[in-house]
Amino acid sequence: MKQAIVARTDLGMGKGKLAAQVAHASLSAYEDTGSRTRNEWKGSGQKKVVLKGDGERTLFELADRAERKGLPHAIVRDAGHTQVDPGTVTALAVGPGKESVVDGVTGDLSLY
Repeated sequence: MKQAIVARTDLGMGKGKLAAQVAHASLSAYEDTGSRTRNEWKGSGQKKVVLKGDGERTLFELADRAERKGLPHAIVRDAGHTQVDPGTVTALAVGPGKESVVDGVTGDLSLY
């Protein structure tokens, strides 16, 4: 079981901002996951990876792929209180789900 979080590299977010956006994405996708998958993921160590996405278009394309594979996913739009404008898409979480299925969506991306 695995979850992949894709954060945009083109926004120049600081480390704290990036961490917050990754956390928002992870939790949002987790909340939309069925209880059986949630429990399996929690019981297996909650594996996560944070990956680089080069822009908004990439995140939406990956979200579409996740949707087609039946994976839980969540796009984060920032409130705009600090470093980016309101509504800016900052991150995407894919999964939790079977590692091979998550990798089928995000496996070509580099680690952040």
